[in-house]
Parts: sequence; structure tokens; C-alpha cells
Amino acid sequence: MKNNKTSHPVIVDGETLTPEKVFDVAVNFAPVKLSPDAISKMKKSRQLVEKWVQKDEVIYGVTTGFGDFATVKIEKKEIEKLQRNLIFSHSAGAGEPLPPEVVRAMMLLRANALSKGYSGVRVETVKMLIDFLNLHITPIIPSQGSVGSSGDLVQLSHLVLAMMGEGNVWVGKDINPLNLKKMKALSALKKFGLEPIRLSAKEGLALINGTQMMTAYACLIVKQAKELCKIADIAASLSIEALKGTDRAFDERIHKLRPYQGQQKVARNILRMMKNSEIRLSHLYDDPRVQDAYSLRCVPQIHGASRDAIDYVYEIVSIEVNSATDNPLIFPEDEVHLEGGNFHGQPIALAMDFIAIALSELANVSERRIERLVNAQLSGLPKFLTTRGGLNSGLMIAQYTAASLVSENKVLAHPASVDSIPTSANQEDHNSMGSISAQKAYRVLKNVQTVLAIEIMCAAQGIDFAKVDPKTGKIMRCGIGTQAAYEFVRKKIKHLDEDRILHNDIVKALEIVRSGEIINVVEKAIGEKLE
Repeated sequence: MKNNKTSHPVIVDGETLTPEKVFDVAVNFAPVKLSPDAISKMKKSRQLVEKWVQKDEVIYGVTTGFGDFATVKIEKKEIEKLQRNLIFSHSAGAGEPLPPEVVRAMMLLRANALSKGYSGVRVETVKMLIDFLNLHITPIIPSQGSVGSSGDLVQLSHLVLAMMGEGNVWVGKDINPLNLKKMKALSALKKFGLEPIRLSAKEGLALINGTQMMTAYACLIVKQAKELCKIADIAASLSIEALKGTDRAFDERIHKLRPYQGQQKVARNILRMMKNSEIRLSHLYDDPRVQDAYSLRCVPQIHGASRDAIDYVYEIVSIEVNSATDNPLIFPEDEVHLEGGNFHGQPIALAMDFIAIALSELANVSERRIERLVNAQLSGLPKFLTTRGGLNSGLMIAQYTAASLVSENKVLAHPASVDSIPTSANQEDHNSMGSISAQKAYRVLKNVQTVLAIEIMCAAQGIDFAKVDPKTGKIMRCGIGTQAAYEFVRKKIKHLDEDRILHNDIVKALEIVRSGEIINVVEKAIGEKLE
């Protein structure tokens, strides 16, 4: 969404990271700094690990094997080789590479989790992750292979490979792989004067035991989803104007009787945007409709429910980004190590399934409004929003595209978290599948952005016709917010007089949605922030 460039550094301290900050680093290339307090905490836990190794204490993954090999004792002289073998053996990914912005978010999240000081890694190991971010070195990581418990082991292993000078990376300040230079990891390290990391005791395990891939997706999704809720309200308001819908359904007295926060916010947003609409006034007294169809009348209830779900997911993700998800965890104050399961991805798995459903509903109802706009029997507007139908198809196929994406979302919204499959000889006998739910949710997000872009495009075309008073021929204005949004769209996409390549218009409309600039335009016009 809003890709405003920033120069403010994001501080890695294990406590204050937010989805917005993750987005800022991942997409906007904000610089990253490690806090002095985090350095102090990491040193304390590292000292304990080294002490235990010297005493030959039995610690899972440090002086033992992994998974079902946890009972196998490792000799002190082979501890470094154990960590190296762990990364090599676990780098078993498949499929297309993860998006660069997801990998950048992963690196930040892993550095933040380690900086809490409960993982026992060296400071220089975390600094290398931060160097990768600041130097714009992005490991190329296969997207498939995680089952979401013991963390995203496969993808994080491929990340560590790059730190070791193995595998491939992208280099450059861009999130489009086509604009990035692909290099051997070792060549990239040499280019920037970095030495390949030699993993010490526990470090390989500490680097890969975590939920950072699924949480990376979660941060990018939830940050954009919250803004997409406002875009959905703007799109709906434009459609209501074009369809000459009533604003009575948004009266606050209705929504006080069912006081969900999301529902009330949506109703207020639409009333603010439609305020002083001349189009609404023109049919206030002579329209035979008593009430509108659900896709117009129930926008607060539908959009509002999705908003409340997204707010819930935001809270979950905000907890996860500042959590320690390693195993075992080191507690310097008590001088103990505890084996547990904070790497299990269930909280994020459920949250990503939930947000996929919530986002899908925004697209479902948007597509129904698109259908009403292009269907002359429902809209009172020209068929498919073109004046020379037959010769021109107008926006007929734009609705097809929206319908296709909505149908795809229905498949993608099926929860991944209800599935589980055992791994590691049944030692890991319940897995979250959070990596799959997160990747599906990201695809749903992209589809919803496109559906809302199509609605905005169709609604602007509808307003072109609705704004002409049929009695006087006078040009009427929309509400103060919707007029600003309409004019902004028309600066980017001209009226469809005759058929042209609609793909190009959809691309322009999608940029309107993804940039988020239309939110600023509307807020400036109404003189207050949309909720």
C-alpha cells in the first residue's frame, strides 16, 4: 500500500517491532539498527552457552542431535560441524522463490527475536542479518517445504545458507526480482566486504527455530489489510453514488443498536464521504425504492465484520513479532535452558486462515456491487456502462475478471490450519501448516486489491452517467469525500468512450489501490481521518 520512502531507522531490540515497521524495512528499505540493550542481553545468554559447552552439558540441539536424534550425544569437537550439517540438511526447499519483501521481513523478524537475548547467539551473527538488510542483500529462498512447526525450518535454513556464503542472493534496492541482480552468495559477501559466517554452538538451531516466514507474510498482509478496509469503504461509497443508493442505512442510530466497532466505523466513513451529495439529493424524494440491495445497504455489517477480524489478527501478529520462538530458550538470570515449543506456528496459522476469510468477504461483496453497476436491469445505467452497446462491450469483462478472482479466493480461503501431518518419525506429531495459510492469505490479499480496483474503475464510469441530472442535464457532484475520490480516479483513468484494452485500466486502478494515495485525497477533502 503506502510506499512512502523513509530514512528513520528501525531499532531492533526484541520489544518494539510492529507490522508497520516490518513493512517499512521490507518494502521501503528503512535502515535497521541494533540497540545497545539488545547487545548486552545477547552477550549474557551467549556466555552461558559457551560455559555449558565447556562443561559438556546435555542441551538439545547443542550437544545432541535434532528431532528424533535428540538422544544422540555429540562430541565437543564436532559441535560446529553439527550446526553446519543442520543448515545443509534442512535446506530442502522446493518451488518458486519467496518474494523479496517477504525474505527481507524474515531477516528483520529473526534478528528481532534473537535480540531478545534468550537464544544464546553471538552478537556478530545478528549483526550479519542487519548488514544483509542495510546492504540490500536478499537470499533467494524456495517457497515450499515448511509445515509450520519447529518453525519455518526449511526457509530459514536457506536464509542461513546465504550467510554462510552458499546458495544465491538478489542484490539491489527493489522488491521486483526483475530489477535485482542475481549473484552467488559468496560473491555478494565479497562484494560488500563480508566474511561468510562460521556457525558456533547452538547458532544454526537458533537461526532456524522460529515462525519468521509465516510471520513475515502476516506482517505484510495485516498492515496492508488495515488500509484496504478504508479502500473498500471508498469503493463502496463510489458505487452507492453511481447506483443512486440511499444513505439512510448508515444512520448512526441503526448501528448503535448493534455496536460492533467495525460496523460503526464503516457507517461513519460512508456518511462522511457522501455528505452533501447532490446526486443523492436529486432522487431523495422521487425514488420508488424503499431500501437498497444488501451489497449496498449492509456495507457496514459486512465490511465491519471483516475489519473486526483483521483487528484481531493485527493483535496476534503484534505479539508474535516481539516473541522468542527458539528452542531451547536460555534464561541468563536463572542460568537454565528450557526445552519447549514456542516455535509452533499455531497462533499465526489460525490468524492467517481467519484473515484470508475476512479479506475474501471484502472481495465477495465488492464483486456483487460491480455486477450491479454493469447490469442495466439493476443499475438504471447503460448496459455494461457503455453508450454504444453491441459495438462496444464496455466493462462487461471487467466483471468476469472480478468474478474469477472471487471464485479463486473461495478455494484459497479454505483453512490450512485444520490439517496436520506428522514429521521426524512422529516426534513432531502435530504441525500447524501456518506457512501454507500465510502464503494463501497473501494471494487472497492481492486478489482483493484487484477486485476493489475494478470496482473503483466501474464506479467512476457509473458516476459519469449518474451525475447528469435527467431532468435538467445539470452536472451534479458527489459527496465531499466521494467527489474527491472520483476526481482522483479520473486523473488516472479517463472515461471509457469506446472499447480499449481494459487490462491497462485495471493496472492503473490497481496502482490507485496499492499506493493508498486515494485515502489521503479523501481524508483531505472531508477534513478528518477515515476510521
